[in-house]
Amino acid sequence: MGQFIVSARKYRPATFDRLIGQENIARTLKNSILSGQLAHAYLFCGPRGVGKTSCARIFAKTINCSNPGPDMEPCGECESCRSFAEGRSYCIHELDAASNNSVEDIRTLTDQVRVPPQIGRYSVYIIDEVHMLSQAAFNAFLKTLEEPPEYAIFILATTEKHKILPTILSRCQTYDFNRIRVEDIVRNLKNIAASENVTISDDALHIIAQKADGAMRDALTLFDQTVAFCGGEITYEQVIGILNVLDYEYYFRLTDMLLAGDFASALVLFDEILSKGFNALHFISGLSSHLRDLIVCKTATSRGLLEMAPTIAAKYDQYSARCQMGFLYQALDVTTACEAQYKASGNPRLLIEFALIKIARLVSAPQEAAAPQPSTRQPAPRQAAAPSSTQPRAASATAPASQSMTSPVSVPASPSAQGPAPAAAKAPGVSIRNLMSQASAAPVAEGGEAQEDSAPSGRQPSDVTEDILKGAWEEFLQQVERPNLRAALAVNKPGYSAQTNTVTQFVASELQRNWIIEKQLLPLQAKLQKALGVAGVRLQIEVLPQSELPKDDEPYMPTEMAKAMMKDSSQMENFSREFELEVS
Repeated sequence: MGQFIVSARKYRPATFDRLIGQENIARTLKNSILSGQLAHAYLFCGPRGVGKTSCARIFAKTINCSNPGPDMEPCGECESCRSFAEGRSYCIHELDAASNNSVEDIRTLTDQVRVPPQIGRYSVYIIDEVHMLSQAAFNAFLKTLEEPPEYAIFILATTEKHKILPTILSRCQTYDFNRIRVEDIVRNLKNIAASENVTISDDALHIIAQKADGAMRDALTLFDQTVAFCGGEITYEQVIGILNVLDYEYYFRLTDMLLAGDFASALVLFDEILSKGFNALHFISGLSSHLRDLIVCKTATSRGLLEMAPTIAAKYDQYSARCQMGFLYQALDVTTACEAQYKASGNPRLLIEFALIKIARLVSAPQEAAAPQPSTRQPAPRQAAAPSSTQPRAASATAPASQSMTSPVSVPASPSAQGPAPAAAKAPGVSIRNLMSQASAAPVAEGGEAQEDSAPSGRQPSDVTEDILKGAWEEFLQQVERPNLRAALAVNKPGYSAQTNTVTQFVASELQRNWIIEKQLLPLQAKLQKALGVAGVRLQIEVLPQSELPKDDEPYMPTEMAKAMMKDSSQMENFSREFELEVS
C-alpha cells in the first residue's frame, strides 16, 4: 500500500485557474505578470485555508517559468517548474515567521537576499504568518523590504493584518483573500469525491462545507475524516454523526412546537438534544441561525443569502411562509439576548428554557388576550355619597393628560336604580383607565345593553373599500387599551394594499414605530384581523415623512390638553358629564 497523502496536499492548486473563490486576485496577478509590472513586496491576508500560501507559490513559479502559457499559467515542463515541483528550487524560499521571528533570523534573510538566482529571473521569498515577527525584527526588515535588489520579490502572508506595523503595510501591495463560498466548496469536494471514487450526497457535502466556515483546507480535512470512517459510501446521517452537527430536523420540529405555543414539548425536545451530548450554547446559537435563515427566505431579494442544499432550502421556504415577520423578529431578539447572557448565567439551562417559553408565548399570548373571559363578578350598585367639601371637584381634570392615572379617586355618584345605599357608605374607587377599557371593550347599543363583538365577515382582500377600512379602523382603535398607543395610531389615516394584504399606518417618529413593532405588533395585528374580517392581514408601521408632519402642532397646557381630550373623545366627554367634572 502506497503512502497516504491528505487531500489538502494532494489536491493543492498548482495553477491560477485551480484557485477556488479568489478569481479577482488571480486575474490581477496574471495581468501584472503579463504587463511586466511586478511589485517588490506583496501582502496576502485573509482567513485560514483560503489559498494565500498556494497563491504565493503559483505566483513565484509563474514569474520564473521559461515558457508560460498565453493565459500566464506555468508550463510545468521547464527546468524551473520541474525543480519547484521536486522541491529543489533555489529561486523560491519559504520562511515560517512563527518560529523565525527574531532579529538574527531577519539578518540571515537579508544576507541571503544578496545572492542572485541561479535558475530563473527572480528570487521569491515567501514569509508565512508574518504577523508573528517581533517589533525589532520588523524594524530590521524595513530597509530590505523597501529597497531590495531588482531580482528579489517578497510575498508576506498573514491571517491577522491588524498586527502588522503600518510602516510594513505601506511598502506592500495588499491583497485581501475572501472566505470561500459554500457553493464553491461543495463543487470542489464533488470533483474530488469523483476522483477518489467516493459516493456522497449533496446534503452531506453542504454540511461539510458549512462546518469548514469558508476554509477549503478545513473542508478537505473533514472530507478525509468522513471517508476514513464511512469508506466509499457516505450518507447525510453519517456525516452529522461524525462531525457532531445538530440535524436541521430538530429545528424544524422545534419551529412547529413554538408556532403552536407548545412550550412543554419544546422543553422536552431541548432535553433530548442535551442527552445526545450537544452543547447548550451551540443549540441556542443554531436556533438563532435557524431564525435568521427563515427571515432571509421571506423575500426573493434576500433568498440568495441562504447557503443550503436544495432539499433543505425548499423546506426553509415552506416554514418561512408559515411564520409571520413579527414573530421571527421577536424570537430572534430573544435568542440573541439569551446567547449574550449565557456565559454570565449561573443556570444556563434554565436561561435557554425560559427563552423557549418566551418564544412560545409570542404566539399564544395574543390569542389568550383575544379570547373572551367569563366574568364572575356582579356589577356593584352605585352608592350615594355626599361630595367632600375639603376636596375640589376638578382636581383630576387639571392634571396633565399624558400622565398615567391609575390611582383610585373618590367621585360623587348618582343614586342606584336598585335602591339607595346607606348614608355612611363610602364611594368606590374608580380608575379612569379601567373605565375607558370597559367602554371600548363593550360598546353600548341604543337600548342601553352591551353588544357582543361580531364575528369576522370573511372578506377577500379585493372586497375592502375605503369606507370598510375606515369603519374597521375605528372599531380597531376602540379595542386598543393604551390611550397613548390609541392616540398615536389615530393621528393619520391608514392605507390598505389588497395585493400584499397589508394595512399601513404612519406614526410621528421612529421611536414610536420601534416601540410598536417590538412590544405591540402581534396583539394589534390580531385585533385588526378581527375588525377588518380579512384572513392573514398584516399591520405595517411606517414613519411619516418630516415634510408631512403638521406645522402647528404646539404643546398644550394641562387645561388645554384636558379640553382637547374631551373634544376628541366622546367617552371622556360622557365621563366628565356623568361625574360632573369641570375643566377650569
